[in-house]
Amino acid sequence: MTTKQRTPQVMFDLILNIAQADERIRGVYLNGSRANPKVASDGYQDFDIVYVVTDTLPFIQDRGWIHRFGELAIVQEPDRMDQLLGKPSVDFSKQYAWLMLFKDGNRIDLTLVSVEESTRHIMSDKLTVIVLDKDHRFPALPEPSDEDYHVKRPSRVEFSACTNEFWWCLNNVGRGIVRDEIPYALAMFNEVVRPMLNRMVDWWIGINTSFAVNPGKYGKFYKNLLPQQLYHHLLKTYCDSQPENIWDAVFSACELFTKLSDDVAQHLSFELDESEGQNILDYLRTLHRTEH
Repeated sequence: MTTKQRTPQVMFDLILNIAQADERIRGVYLNGSRANPKVASDGYQDFDIVYVVTDTLPFIQDRGWIHRFGELAIVQEPDRMDQLLGKPSVDFSKQYAWLMLFKDGNRIDLTLVSVEESTRHIMSDKLTVIVLDKDHRFPALPEPSDEDYHVKRPSRVEFSACTNEFWWCLNNVGRGIVRDEIPYALAMFNEVVRPMLNRMVDWWIGINTSFAVNPGKYGKFYKNLLPQQLYHHLLKTYCDSQPENIWDAVFSACELFTKLSDDVAQHLSFELDESEGQNILDYLRTLHRTEH
């Protein structure tokens, strides 16, 4: 940060004042962590803001208007980027987003939604707080809730697919290490195997909380939801690029996954094929011995 960070109240006042002064902006509502009463506030939270507008296109065509929010460090326009890359994108006449990081450290994720689209959009997320409604258009909303983000109880097929994917892809990790293909081994471990480990962590948290909590994106709330011993065990599954450290992380992941999957299977009365894990562990230990 190059300048003193503006306070949350200053930011909220700025966001609201811009909306009140512009007749094209008919309403404002808040999503995200700042709408979640369960999340402690800090200086790093985004302001997830929706402006309901009479017409999105003039705002998109005159992109300089976003400088009203402050001195920008960087901006991302995900909808425009998707369109330029030929990916499926939203209808710009209905919705458009700017992700803005300012030089004082504040961040606003601002979405424009057309008046016609707003009725559907405002009901799509239970973490919503109405800030401004010039036309008394919005329906009465219940208290904001993060229930849309709670861990979902897995089906038997989902559980089986997760365990199989975790154990199967570890053979690629092991072979990558012994071949000294470290970027490949780490990519397989972190991009393919780890999501399965995190999914099992989520389910373990779910069975211990009646599937009534939000573990956070990429497990950002794990520290608060896991027993300290399990959380420290999870941290041991992260490593640098040294082969022996990767092996340590892999075997830590195997031990943790075995414990969690056994607990989840027992709690949900799911069948667990323990031979998959044992056979892959034997294979990984064999590969590990070839390096020593």
